[in-house]
Amino acid sequence: MATPTRAEKYDQGKALREKVSRSRHGDWSPATNRVDPLERLQASDRDRLPHLIPIKYGRMVESPFAYFRGSAGVMAADLAPTPVSGINAMLCGDAHLCNFGVFATPERNLIFDINDFDEVYPGPWEWDVKRLAASGVLAGRSNGCKDADNRDLAKAVGRAYQKAMQYFDDHTTLEMWYYHIDAEYMLDLFKDASSKRGQKTAQEMVEKARQRTQAQTLEKLTTQADGRRRFISEPPLLVPLRADTYHEVLGDFDRSPDELRATIEANWHGYLGSLSKERQFLLSRYRIADGALRVGGIGSVGTRCLIVLLEGQGGEDDALILQLKEAGASVLEPFLPAHTYDTHAERVVTGQTLMQTVSDIFLGWHRSSRTEVDYYWRQLKDMKGSVEVADLDDKGLETYLELCSWTLARAHARTGDAATTCGYIGKSDKFAEAIAQFAIAYADQIERDYEQLAQAVQSGKIPAERGI
Repeated sequence: MATPTRAEKYDQGKALREKVSRSRHGDWSPATNRVDPLERLQASDRDRLPHLIPIKYGRMVESPFAYFRGSAGVMAADLAPTPVSGINAMLCGDAHLCNFGVFATPERNLIFDINDFDEVYPGPWEWDVKRLAASGVLAGRSNGCKDADNRDLAKAVGRAYQKAMQYFDDHTTLEMWYYHIDAEYMLDLFKDASSKRGQKTAQEMVEKARQRTQAQTLEKLTTQADGRRRFISEPPLLVPLRADTYHEVLGDFDRSPDELRATIEANWHGYLGSLSKERQFLLSRYRIADGALRVGGIGSVGTRCLIVLLEGQGGEDDALILQLKEAGASVLEPFLPAHTYDTHAERVVTGQTLMQTVSDIFLGWHRSSRTEVDYYWRQLKDMKGSVEVADLDDKGLETYLELCSWTLARAHARTGDAATTCGYIGKSDKFAEAIAQFAIAYADQIERDYEQLAQAVQSGKIPAERGI
């Protein structure tokens, strides 16, 4: 059977509008049997480290936008019954605007891309677009933007995604595959389309990323003692796997530091086995020198996350920090067909390498031989930077959301079908209008959910530690 042409795929996508009109994507109202969002959040805490859970809620209760960032599972359940076109791609699963940023390629060039893949999973492309648009509205409200401007922010997401998908459909497969947004292009875009405030914020993001080298990270997180480099202790956010600090902070949690160090050593070879031969050879020049438990971002607080200090053969500055982070089931998984990956960590790594133009050369995975928990590995903080959303005005937010939308569309074009998606979206503003309508309504829902959490924290029903 002949492979359909782009024109035929476009027509197939257009025909899908008969089943699910574009305007239906604007619909949002909570299901009559909607699970209480607090119950859903607390259910996700069952496998988290108990002593860190109050920190998670302390961060989430800071604002509706912070709540949104920590409630990807709630939104996944809310999106499950919504109409979809039937076109699938690999989804980020948590595509809010803070999960995009700049990082260095192996050639040390800064590019802009998606940077969080814990929830990556194949599914309806619309879900990622809706989460990005809703995050734009909530960020706008948090920054004091007017209602009309916030609607424009959400509409800009739909329009930019539409334009980007058309661009990728108009280019060859390889041109689409190699497409990337470098830091210089991003800064030029802010210069041409944004306010001076937006330009300054973007420039600061790039400058901070360029300064966040491995040497700077080593200086910040380690110290020299008795001729050895070791992790500093900043409990509860950074707890070295040494008895003098570990038990003081964590008591008898899970395992002793010696057991954790032994576990890391034992699983090191499992991780190396997930890498290509030349990267295995590179890491053979290092040895494990120290380890620490580390607290991640809002949505990750309480999951098991460790960092490992590796020492090379070239002296005290020849060192490298890798992070190994627990990979659990995607929040999308209960609502979509089962995936074919052997482990959750493999799903994360495979999804990331499919969706990104260039990925961390140390990206790999292993399954713990002791607990059968999956972990994925990556380099920590090497020339990585994210925008300070609170510093953006409406014009800056719009420019940034357009960048995110282009990046998301490229990831979906790589893993889905640009021609069919273009045919479905079409050339009018109907899809963008629907996305804006949904984003406003869902942001309202998030604010109601946030108030419920705030009341639970205030009453003591949910313990929360703020400012950590």
